[in-house]
Amino acid sequence: MKYLIKKPDTFLNSLNEDINALVQKSFDNIFPEYIFHQELKGMAMPVDVKEYDGSYCVKVELPGIDKENINIDVNKSYVKIEANKDSEKVDDDKKHKYHKSEFRYGNYSRTLYFPYEIDVEKSEAKLNKGVLELELPKLHAENQETKKLEIKD
Repeated sequence: MKYLIKKPDTFLNSLNEDINALVQKSFDNIFPEYIFHQELKGMAMPVDVKEYDGSYCVKVELPGIDKENINIDVNKSYVKIEANKDSEKVDDDKKHKYHKSEFRYGNYSRTLYFPYEIDVEKSEAKLNKGVLELELPKLHAENQETKKLEIKD
């Protein structure tokens, strides 16, 4: 019978990595997204939220959704994104059966709240290859209303 022999430095490195992974997973479960509050309604869409000194950058995955089917409302404290993906139309003349269908159709909705106020007037949205990108500059003024964002080509 052969024994597995680990050198002390290799053993300590692997033990340290295991402990770090366990601690990280524990904190992720206890404090998920502790700064950016969010509401999920309908089906959720994956998002990336980055904060810079003067702005937020939000990227949203919306594969297969045209810009006409996306609604974006920006307020000084939140952004609400709604999208609709209709199911594909199939000719009834051709008989078919699904072997597997994992595509999601219907209404998507996501509301993200931010710790610093957003400059509603300077906010912009772009849709490129199924990824919606929002540029949300931070605001230092007061009392801005909600604004509908139009998606640029």
